[in-house]
Amino acid sequence: MANIKIKLVKSLNGRLQKQIATAESLGLRKIGDMTTQPDNPQTRGKIAKIGYLLQVEEEK
Repeated sequence: MANIKIKLVKSLNGRLQKQIATAESLGLRKIGDMTTQPDNPQTRGKIAKIGYLLQVEEEK
């Protein structure tokens, strides 16, 4: 299964609580935090919700 590298590039300040919770569920708390997540529908859905705050790169 492929993985996805996700990096938080914009601040969570002033965002809705649901958006902050989504970022934290991905393991992102501060600008510059990076995590590797499995490429599945659940992760893709989270990225779709807060994609404008993230930088996404696919791994092989």
